[in-house]
Amino acid sequence: MSSTAGPNPYTSRPSNAEAGDQPTSLQEVEAELAKRWPENKLEPSLDRITALMDILGEPQRSYPSIHITGTNGKTSTARMIEQLLNAFELRTGRYTSPHVESVTERISLDGQPISVEKFVETYNDIEPYIKMVDERQPVALSFFEVLTAMAYAAFADAPVDVAVVEVGMGGTWDATNVIDADVAVITPVSLDHTNYLGNTTGEIATEKAGIIKSEALVVVSQQPLDAAEAVLARSVEVEATVAREGLEFGVLSREIAVGGQLITLRGLGGAEYGDIFIPLHGEHQAHNAALALAAVEAFFGIGAAREGQLDVDKVRHAFTGVSSPGRLEVVRRSPTILLDAAHNPAGAQVAAAAVGEAFAFNRLVGVIATSGDKDVTGLLEAFEPIMAEVVITQNSTHRAMHVDQLAAQAVDVFGEDRVQVEPRLDDAIDAAVALAEGEGDLTGSGVLITGSVITVGEARLLLGRK
Repeated sequence: MSSTAGPNPYTSRPSNAEAGDQPTSLQEVEAELAKRWPENKLEPSLDRITALMDILGEPQRSYPSIHITGTNGKTSTARMIEQLLNAFELRTGRYTSPHVESVTERISLDGQPISVEKFVETYNDIEPYIKMVDERQPVALSFFEVLTAMAYAAFADAPVDVAVVEVGMGGTWDATNVIDADVAVITPVSLDHTNYLGNTTGEIATEKAGIIKSEALVVVSQQPLDAAEAVLARSVEVEATVAREGLEFGVLSREIAVGGQLITLRGLGGAEYGDIFIPLHGEHQAHNAALALAAVEAFFGIGAAREGQLDVDKVRHAFTGVSSPGRLEVVRRSPTILLDAAHNPAGAQVAAAAVGEAFAFNRLVGVIATSGDKDVTGLLEAFEPIMAEVVITQNSTHRAMHVDQLAAQAVDVFGEDRVQVEPRLDDAIDAAVALAEGEGDLTGSGVLITGSVITVGEARLLLGRK
């Protein structure tokens, strides 16, 4: 670790007297975090998080990292990378966002969210130093910056062998970007957060490519041309090595299987990994798997001379155990109820394609609630061909698009006779189930709840899914 600019919480923790007024429950910690800037508000600077990391003794430099950015597929790819690393007996820390149900999901050790007790303890450990930074900076640390610091501190405290870190938004100015990852992973780039990141995929990719560090190995999914050019330009600038899906690695074959798909991947060393079952639906998940495998190969040094291979049995075992809650997740049967966290047009397009491929629905009813800062028309247009009817609703957060505003856009896309409005999410789910059951053929009917991660999380709780 580097030298510190102040006390190090790993060697000099606050006394009980100092910590007497600190939160003692998860709810109290969440209440404190909620007082800060929300994660959808960004002030483009690493000054605050850098200052906090410095005063904490640079915990993020005590382990190697794999850093993941992109627009869609980041969390699924992170979970796959984590599973692969665990299969090779490495202790992992995973930091992803946003959470589906509980904020503790964001910080995982060895594939499991840290306990509520550990979450509270970690917050209390660094809270005095958060205050110190707040007092010295013109803008206080944000919700996401504090959570990022907690993750890096928890990983150092564990300690972990490797951290798998997903950016929150963008790359260059993202709070996670105080790590110097040897492996950078870039999932497909599309239009999202355009008010912060840019109006074209090339501009957005330029921002996201900021996670690529000097002499790193960059694993890149298939991209729009301008996005690919931006990633390559950054890589040349910092002398990073680039591995591109479809050239250096990729999906060789895939076929639908019960509960998922069977795929064959080509790794960085040119070797084939066959008979890999992943219990996830959609072609996009096969590409996420190829990206994850290449990232782990890069981490272990395979592919530098275009030779070598990971243990195939361990790779198969790892992928078999992959899960990605809220990503075309089946939570009920008769009728089938699916949850998918698609929140932008690109995510909706791949979700719609995956539903059509993996499920033989005669009738699909959508339940849709979105955030107000998204391209809602584009999302609705992506789902329109596969949904017979939609029930428009609203989740409980301040970011939610008002149900009447969303309904007006839905009528423009679906037509008035295919749109029903239920302001409460629980009523909307009941209404969608009733519409699906109205056809009488429960095996051929389904309900897809989508529009945002928040909507999916609240639906998961309502449906009793854990």
